[in-house]
Amino acid sequence: MEEPAAAHPTPSPEKRAPPESRTPPRIFWVILSVILMCVIICIVVAGVLSFTQSSSKPLFQVIRLNFQSHPGSQMNQSAFVDKSRNTVTYYVTSSSNRTTAVLFDGKNGYVCYKPAEQKNCFLRMMDGQDWETVRESFDLSQRRVDQLPLPNDRTRYYREFLGIVPGRPVRPEEAGEAVRSLCEEVPIYWVKKKDGPAKQRLIYLCIDICFPSNICVSICFYYLPE
Repeated sequence: MEEPAAAHPTPSPEKRAPPESRTPPRIFWVILSVILMCVIICIVVAGVLSFTQSSSKPLFQVIRLNFQSHPGSQMNQSAFVDKSRNTVTYYVTSSSNRTTAVLFDGKNGYVCYKPAEQKNCFLRMMDGQDWETVRESFDLSQRRVDQLPLPNDRTRYYREFLGIVPGRPVRPEEAGEAVRSLCEEVPIYWVKKKDGPAKQRLIYLCIDICFPSNICVSICFYYLPE
């Protein structure tokens, strides 16, 4: 007599279901970790680069150079070097406490004179000596030189004559931002370097100014013939 086959127990639904895979969540967290790591590295690199660039730039864009007068000298002079605008402005104060400004505009290639006793400005193109003056002033400001000596035994003196072109004012749009800022609303006239006025013409005014290159110039203005 054969024995009945043993009945195999039917597995429950819980046991028959395949085990839940853990792979997708693990890949997700790995990818997220890589992304976060890349973001952190980018932030650190950007911070280092910005710090390097800021440290390489000069701390001050406008630097004042003071000229030390000899005892008994009536000349009082200083210069402002503005690296952001590529300008050097000399201020010369007379014994009567009147200040004349001479602007070297390296951006537009102009030299502008604003005499203390005049309600006019005078403009001319820069030449080789003017560019050298700008370069020396920038070099001194880079070295943070505070006091510069005024004339000594090695100083070269000379006189420069500038003829004022009558009836030819400078248009504001061609003067440049630095010149407009210095002269504000006063008229600006062109001037030209000349050998000197004719004997029958009188000198209009003179400005004395000294530069770091041991050169002192007496700049005299007069009107050109109509």
